[in-house]
Amino acid sequence: MSASDSPKFRDHVSEMLRLLGEDPQREGLLKTPERVEKALQFLTQGYHQDACALLNSALFTVAYDEMVIIKDIEVYSLCEHHMLPFVGKAHVAYLPNGKVVGLSKIPRLVDLFARRLQVQERLTVQIAETISECVKPKGVAVVIEATHFCMMMRGVEKQNSVCVTSCMLGSFREQLQTRDEFLSLIRRK
Repeated sequence: MSASDSPKFRDHVSEMLRLLGEDPQREGLLKTPERVEKALQFLTQGYHQDACALLNSALFTVAYDEMVIIKDIEVYSLCEHHMLPFVGKAHVAYLPNGKVVGLSKIPRLVDLFARRLQVQERLTVQIAETISECVKPKGVAVVIEATHFCMMMRGVEKQNSVCVTSCMLGSFREQLQTRDEFLSLIRRK
């Protein structure tokens, strides 16, 4: 969002508050439009980031051909249907093919795609396909486990439901043993 859009955005938030039956001029809500704008800019900053540039900035030639797993990566995103949060953990693995990526870049990639309006299924695929495209490993696996506030706070109101999505590419899709090893390793505490 450009700086020139800021007043318009804040006006829309004020109008939304009014339509909900609130007084946007009461003390507790005076700065709410500004706070909402800043929060949503942060929570959607992934639209303005380049995923391949992120990964390629820390791509190293290394003779390592065993599985690399980063598990329990916190995921915070906004559901595109209700703009309510979903939160959980991502588990990401790849089989290097002459190159490894700096370990911190995988969680950053998860954040990059999570900081967009999302559905969990697309988020899972975007992470896997980007690693596959930019790093060119022998295979990529991504599993995300998340709870969705749109199911917890409204609708069916099921507070303990967990949605699990996965995307397996290359060796993880083609070789049952590789997939099973990954799934076994992410279950260990």
